[in-house]
Amino acid sequence: MFQAAKSNIIRLYIIKLSKWLMLTMPILFLFYKENGLSTQDLFILKAVYSFSIVVLEVPSGYLGDVWGRKASLILGSVLGFAGFALYCVSTGFWAFLACEIILGAGQSFISGSDSALLYDSLQAAGKENDYLKTEGRMISVGNFGEAVAAPLGVLIAMASLRTPFFFQAAVAFAAVPAALTLVEPERRKMKGHTSFRQIFGIVRYAMKDHKGLQAAILYSSVMGTATLTMAWFVQPYFVHLALPMALFGILIPLLNLVTGFVGMHAYKAEQRLGREGTIFFIAAGIPAGYLCMGLFGTFAGLVFLFLFYAVRGVATPVLRNQINEITPSDIRATVLSIRSLIIRLAFALLGPVLGWQADRSGLPSALLGGGLAFLAAGLGTGLFLIRSYRQPLSGPETDGAEQRASGL
Repeated sequence: MFQAAKSNIIRLYIIKLSKWLMLTMPILFLFYKENGLSTQDLFILKAVYSFSIVVLEVPSGYLGDVWGRKASLILGSVLGFAGFALYCVSTGFWAFLACEIILGAGQSFISGSDSALLYDSLQAAGKENDYLKTEGRMISVGNFGEAVAAPLGVLIAMASLRTPFFFQAAVAFAAVPAALTLVEPERRKMKGHTSFRQIFGIVRYAMKDHKGLQAAILYSSVMGTATLTMAWFVQPYFVHLALPMALFGILIPLLNLVTGFVGMHAYKAEQRLGREGTIFFIAAGIPAGYLCMGLFGTFAGLVFLFLFYAVRGVATPVLRNQINEITPSDIRATVLSIRSLIIRLAFALLGPVLGWQADRSGLPSALLGGGLAFLAAGLGTGLFLIRSYRQPLSGPETDGAEQRASGL
C-alpha cells in the first residue's frame, strides 16, 4: 500500500506541475494588451474562468467522491489540454472567453480531487500525519515549476507573444497519462442512494451543521480569494512600475521561489506560532501586502510584494490541512470543492470591480480598497475560526451531521 501511495504522489506531482508550469503566465497581460484588451478585460476573463469553476466546483467534487478521484482527474486533465490547444488558434475577447470556460471546467474536476486523493493515499498507507508536510512540498514543487516557467515563457515570447501557448498545450497534455495511471486507494464510500440531493446535504453539513468546518472554510476562502486576486494584480503592477518584459521573467520566478521555499517549511511556522497565532499571522499578513503596495506605488512596493508571497507560502498548505483534519474521508473532495467554489465566486464578483477601479482611479487605489476589504473579512472569519476551536462540537452532534451529509 505504501508503494501505491508513493506512485500516486509522483503522478500528482506531474499533474501539479502541468497546472503550475505556466509558460503563458508572465506574458498573459501583455498578450491581452496586444489583442486590444484592458486591465478590466483581464479581470473579466479571469472572473469568467472562476465562474465556470464555480458552476461545476461542488458537482465535480461530488462526482470525485462517487465515481472516484481518478476519473475526475482524468477528465480535468483532458479539458486542460483542450483549453490551451484552443488558445493557440484564438484571437479576440470572445474567443479567449471560450478558452477560459474550458480551462475553468477542467480545473474544477482537478480541484479538490487532487488533495483528496493525496490524503486518501497517505491514509491508506497509515501516513496521514504526513499530509501537511507532503501537501506543502507539492505546493512548493508547483511554485518552483511556476518559477522556472516564467523566464522560459518570457524567452519563448521573444519569438511572439502567442508562441508560449503552443508549448503550454504540450505541458498540459503531460497530465493526461499521469492521471490515467493513478491508483484509486481503498477508502470509505458514500452510503445511501447517490444523487445531487446529497450535494446539498454535504453543503449543509459543511456550512451549517459542523461549526468548526464552517469556520475553517470561510476563513480559508477569504484568504484564498486574497491570494488569487493578488496573482492577477502582479503583472498590472509591473506595468504600473514601467518594468521591462525581461524583468517579468526574473521577478515572477523569484516570487514563486519565495512561496515554494516557505511552503516547504509551513508546518514549522505553525508549530512555532501555534494554531491561533498562525491564523492571526495570515489574516494580518495577506491584507498588509495589499495596503503597503498601494501606499508605496514605487519600486519599494516590490519588497512588500515579496513579503506577501512569503505569507502565501505559509497560508496555502496550513489552510488546506485545517479543513482536511476535520473532514470525513467519504466527502473530502466535495468539501474541498466547496472552499474552492467560494473562492472562485468571490473573485468572480470582486475581481472585475477592482479591475474597473484600477482603470478608473489607478492601481494603488484598487490595491488599497482590496486590502481594507480583506483585512476586515480576514480578521472577522479568523476570530470565528478560533472560537470554533475553543468550543468544539461534541461527538454525537458531529456523527449526526455526518450521517445527514451521507444521506442516511
